[in-house]
Amino acid sequence: MDSMRKSNSEEQVSSSSSSSSDWKERFLLPTLLAGVAGGGAGLISKHRKVHGLANICATYATNFAIVTACYCGAREFVRASRTGKPDDLLNSAIGGFGSGAILGRLQGGQLGAVRYSVMFAVVGTTVDYATIRVKPALRSYYDSLVNKKDDWLKLPEWSPIQVLDEEALTAKRAREEELYRSVHNLKKES
Repeated sequence: MDSMRKSNSEEQVSSSSSSSSDWKERFLLPTLLAGVAGGGAGLISKHRKVHGLANICATYATNFAIVTACYCGAREFVRASRTGKPDDLLNSAIGGFGSGAILGRLQGGQLGAVRYSVMFAVVGTTVDYATIRVKPALRSYYDSLVNKKDDWLKLPEWSPIQVLDEEALTAKRAREEELYRSVHNLKKES
């Protein structure tokens, strides 16, 4: 009985530490990417001439980052409350509904809360679904780029820069030593 309690507490500790270790991937990274996307949206905004490019880019980036942070925080709160997996789409829908309701209430009253909650739930769940589907393809592409040790840069045959194997490197060193000796012999004769 005592060993069972000990193993259960160890599982809880390991599951809580594993859930807190991925917060960068589930919370920080989407928030930063949304800030960058918001800055890009500010670059093409029609309001950039009136308010200034830097001001409108900073405003858009901040707003996108705040909205994404609220959504990701609500999604993670729901996931922790339900003790679900990070890839559960119900967490996304409930988190989107909650964060949309809060931000919509601040922005547009009760009607805004209803509109924003539905919009956040649909858009957030769609983005999370697309992320779940695309992540394995991106991971395999990244692994294919990173795991190639010598094949990541191949020089063409006509390039003056050549990668030499051991045999060619030994022959090159022998030629350099012979040239070095012949130059020193000329210096001694003169």
